Amino acid sequence: VNSVKIHFSYYLLPTSLHTPKFLYVARNAKDCMVSYYHFQRMNQILPDPGTWEEYFETFISGKVGWGSWFDHVKEWWEIKDRYQILFLFYEDIKRDPKYEIQKVMKFMGKNLDETVLDKIVQETSFEKMKENPMTNRSTVPKSILDQSISPFMRKGTVGDWKDHFTVAQNERFDEIYRQKMKGTSIKFLTEL
Repeated sequence: VNSVKIHFSYYLLPTSLHTPKFLYVARNAKDCMVSYYHFQRMNQILPDPGTWEEYFETFISGKVGWGSWFDHVKEWWEIKDRYQILFLFYEDIKRDPKYEIQKVMKFMGKNLDETVLDKIVQETSFEKMKENPMTNRSTVPKSILDQSISPFMRKGTVGDWKDHFTVAQNERFDEIYRQKMKGTSIKFLTEL
């Protein structure tokens, strides 16, 4: 199976790419913000994100290199039933990886025996991928990804935002989230 990893809006893709199957993995906005912040800190090609407080403002305004989290997630959610898009949630993958991998296999029209499925679950665990130079980006030069600042694969946990957000930021973010996600049926399984 050929695959391409992208962060683009669906509508920015060439129309020739509108017919394949897409897997879209959404992660709750607060954990995404924390992850993006640490990624941008260590990525020497991107602009310095500044302090956490500065980055908080940058993220909620959508002024990050990949655009507004809110717009991106809503867009893919709204078109998921019109195209061949399997919409997954990072939190579900963390909670029950085997079940989520089975959903992917069914979507791709594949049937795997239990031994192969268990091996995939094992090899795609965050811990295993963090050790693998093919996925942890440890072979990328420090001039591009300075992992002494933050590892490429940092924690992979759900709820890490609680260690970063102040009470005031959390309250403000919740209100912004309600406004920007109003009218969408998307529901993340973790509190936001």
